[in-house]
Amino acid sequence: MARTNYVDLPVGQEDLYFSNLQSGDRFVFPRIVRKNAFFSRQKVANLTAKSYLPIISDLWAGFNDSEKSAWKAVDPTSHPHGWRTFVADQSKRIKRGYAGVATPSSFHQDLVGAINIESPAEEVLIAQYHPATYYIQKKVQGTKNTYEPVEITEALSLPFKISINYKTDLTTTGAGSFCKYYATVRHFYQGRDIESTVELSMPLSGGWATLDDTLSVVLGEVVGYTLFIHLYKVTGTLWFDLPKAEHAGQNWVRDPYCKDISQIFTRAYYQVPKNWAPITLPEGTDYDSVYPI
Repeated sequence: MARTNYVDLPVGQEDLYFSNLQSGDRFVFPRIVRKNAFFSRQKVANLTAKSYLPIISDLWAGFNDSEKSAWKAVDPTSHPHGWRTFVADQSKRIKRGYAGVATPSSFHQDLVGAINIESPAEEVLIAQYHPATYYIQKKVQGTKNTYEPVEITEALSLPFKISINYKTDLTTTGAGSFCKYYATVRHFYQGRDIESTVELSMPLSGGWATLDDTLSVVLGEVVGYTLFIHLYKVTGTLWFDLPKAEHAGQNWVRDPYCKDISQIFTRAYYQVPKNWAPITLPEGTDYDSVYPI
């Protein structure tokens, strides 16, 4: 197969070209491949047999209008949609073998982040770094599964608000135990490099709830920040979803819906930092995205 580096499309042929062809993995073996626009009856039957959609569609058809509206109301995206929210949740539920359907919750949707600590371990600290510039992995518009590294410039401006939805089932192992979500904000003032902290302390035991706080004023020029989730002198589990770090009218947290909080980027995305990087993660601890029950 020929390796293609550049294609100059004739005027008026763009729609025809993109309706039949697409880019392959351009980082390892750049090439143009055809789109599977049509499927045989056997392939359609095989795909349907493997899909959860027929089951989910039957469940959705049995909902009344208020139940459908309830799923739409908890969709945290900018364009809420009840069916889409229900499919995301129910497919995870079926895949993991859980019976029935979930109750729509404004605190979490399908997957959530989870940090688990088992004795003799008693501490976990993970971080998400937000320097002035960094890279993220972004889906290429108009493609099915093609991504590219994109450089982000994040100019932190005040006020700076953090918030998190959480549930805790933790047991203290000694004095000074805590469970926190916080941000350290770096700023320069009169030749000094200063850090200010905005912090949310979660109780060690409790059902789903939300905490938030705002940093409004610091001395000098703000240059960046780092987000932390820190569990200390405890065992048990913290579940969390929709963490936020808001400024300039936007939530800048990477993976805010906790689809894959421990994701590792490799190959062409080596310069993309982990969504949440482990700082303290001893044996007997782990963190990942899970389906809450």
